[in-house]
Parts: sequence; C-alpha cells; structure tokens
Amino acid sequence: MREHSKVVVVMPAYNATRTLVSTYQGIPEGIVDEVILVDDASQDETVEVASQLNLKVIVHPHNVGYGGNQKTCYMEALRDGADIVVMLHPDGQYDPQIIPDVVMALQESDADMVLASRFLKEGGPLQGGMPKYKYVANRFLSALENVILDQHLSEFHTGYRAYSRRLLETVPFMRNSNDFVFDTEMIVQAVHFGFKIAEVPVATKYTTETSSVDFKGSLVYGLKTLYVLFRYILHRLGIVKSRLFLA
Repeated sequence: MREHSKVVVVMPAYNATRTLVSTYQGIPEGIVDEVILVDDASQDETVEVASQLNLKVIVHPHNVGYGGNQKTCYMEALRDGADIVVMLHPDGQYDPQIIPDVVMALQESDADMVLASRFLKEGGPLQGGMPKYKYVANRFLSALENVILDQHLSEFHTGYRAYSRRLLETVPFMRNSNDFVFDTEMIVQAVHFGFKIAEVPVATKYTTETSSVDFKGSLVYGLKTLYVLFRYILHRLGIVKSRLFLA
C-alpha cells in the first residue's frame, strides 16, 4: 500500500451525544484526511452535536442497525476516495490516539485488515472493566475461530478496526447482516478471500456511557457467530454455498 494514502475515519453513531466530542477531539492531527459520522436515527442530540464538528454527517431516516450503519460508512468512504478506512466507535470505549498505529500497520505490511486487540494490552480488557461473561465468551469464540479459520489472532471481537480499499472493494459486505455479527462476517470473508489480518494493542474502557450489549444480546451474538462459522465450513467443503463468500 502506498505511503501517502487517504485515510478516512468512519464513526457509526447511535445516541452518542455524551461521548462524541471527546472521542472526536482525541483523533490525532495530521493523520486523518476526513471523518464521516453516520447517525442511525439517534433519539438524542447526536446529529446536532456532530454538525458543530469538522466532519461529514450522514443521517439515516430510520434505524437500520449496527451492521447496516457500517455499510453506509464504507460505501461513503469509498465514494470519497479512501485508501484506508478506520472504524472508530463514537461511544468512547476505544482510544482514538492509536489511529496512527492502525494506519501504519496497513501501510507498512501486506495486511489489508487491522484489528485493535484489547488482549494485547497489558492488563487486558478485564482491567478496563469488561464484564467477566463477555471475557469468557470472547476467549471461547476467538479460540474456536482461530482453529476454524487457521489464524493466530489474539481477538476476533473488537469493534475497532481498519480496512484497505482493496479489501472493501473485494468482500461482498453489502450482503452481510445489519446487526452486530457484521463484524464477524467481515473477518471470515477477509480470510476466505485471502487477505492478511494484522493486530495492534489498544486499551479500552467500559462505563455507563459506552454502548454495551447486555447478556441476552451477547448470547444471541455468540450463536450468530457460530452460525457464520458453520456456513463458512459448509461453503469451503462445497456442501452448501453461501452468498457471503461468493465474489
């Protein structure tokens, strides 16, 4: 990837009024060419707050979900000529200061996807307040995914990640789910299409202001993740073809 790439940060937002400004202000200067916020029909003042910042604001007329929001984010970033797209949640859970590390990982390696792993940071996510049931589920699913996908990643379930333009123009992400399992589908698709995945460490924090899926939601997400892996296995074996993995 060329050194002087256009870097676009996308922020899939929903009810992010309290944390948006601090997250945006934490983005290091001189590395990002454009910031795009896609509001998924928030019920608070997210759009009004975003309009006062130096970023591009797109508003969904109705809520389409986390994955559906990302689809708009990536399509808009590609339309604006992005070479590297970094997804940063505006809820303050992830540190925007490591964006240069994420970008460098794409520019200076042959990777086309970078995951910011909470498990590469000293102390890990438990120190940052991750609920223990999420920690256990994350460890179990990540271990299983490493085996099935033949990877050696420390974490598969981070919401902080970056993609190259080449990857986004290859994987059929518009066919993906509109909910939280979208992130898992992106990783499995990246592996299927032969893209290399790199990782960088990140600290995280869980507070009452950061968006968080409850136990029931986490259980549903886990089951959907297993289903994605099941579909991938069937597709690779030629038993049942999945449109997620068709070019």
